Amino acid sequence: MAQYRRLSLMEREELSRMLAAGCSLRAAGQALSRAPSTLSRELARQHASPVTYRAVRAHQRALRWAHQPRKPRTLAIHPRLRTTVFALLAQRWSPEQIARGLPQRYPDEPTMRISHEAIYTYLYVLPRGAFKRELVRYLRQRHRFRRPRKVRLKPRPIQDIVSIDERPAEVADRTVPGHWEGDLLVGHANASALGTLVERTTRFTLLVPLKARDAATVRQAFARELRTLPAQLRRSLTYDQGQEMCEHRLFTKQTKMRVYFAHPHCPWERGTNENTNGLLRQFFPKGTRFNQVARKEIKQVQAMLNDRPRKVINWHSPAHAFNQLLR
Repeated sequence: MAQYRRLSLMEREELSRMLAAGCSLRAAGQALSRAPSTLSRELARQHASPVTYRAVRAHQRALRWAHQPRKPRTLAIHPRLRTTVFALLAQRWSPEQIARGLPQRYPDEPTMRISHEAIYTYLYVLPRGAFKRELVRYLRQRHRFRRPRKVRLKPRPIQDIVSIDERPAEVADRTVPGHWEGDLLVGHANASALGTLVERTTRFTLLVPLKARDAATVRQAFARELRTLPAQLRRSLTYDQGQEMCEHRLFTKQTKMRVYFAHPHCPWERGTNENTNGLLRQFFPKGTRFNQVARKEIKQVQAMLNDRPRKVINWHSPAHAFNQLLR
């Protein structure tokens, strides 16, 4: 993580000139190699607009504020509250449970109030030593340092999806072969993946090595694998609403296979594929780095999986059932 660096007087001078010239905060941020939010907070702290902002006055204020003593932490100035919090931590209460439980235990004592964030902050600013190690050990995760919270961006919705509700009845009852289900088997730290395609009638599985997880790579790899099959065994593909299938229209154009999308968070709508992914974990456990697994090894696992007898198809193997269709 990059070290925090305060704005210098020269940066403030440049910001003042650019604002006076009518530049936006985003343009000024690019010129100064600063985030636009940093410059926005600078104006807000000075109670200034782009027109009234002055660099020297802002720098003098910033220096004055930097040397002002900080407000002491709540646990540092209330010994009874601190003793109570430490005792509850020793009983394996979480900071949030402590913050919620104190008003109920001490309803008439306003000094016995604290937020869970204040507890975490106090614990992690304590100097190193046996006492700090003991307190942190009481926390559920026992992290020695605070970790930045991960911001999960909401994925963009896939355009022009065709819902699974519009899928023909022949797909649901498995009477006609050539309808597939697809997914990704994700590897270590979500950095790599393996494509899985399962034919619904025979349970025949295709494993697709992937160089990356982006939509173009997945679309090309799936299309390349499926185009080796006869047209009558390429009827449709049922997929979840993962971003890797956002190029489904181009995939349909390349393979002549209609793509149907399951509802969000409904894995049972693609039960055959989910079950197959579970079987594959016997060969590729969680944490596998698929970018380090050779294509030859992946195809060997594909052959082993398709050669197993399956109860659901009268103890024939998927390979046998699929070859019958090919003939």
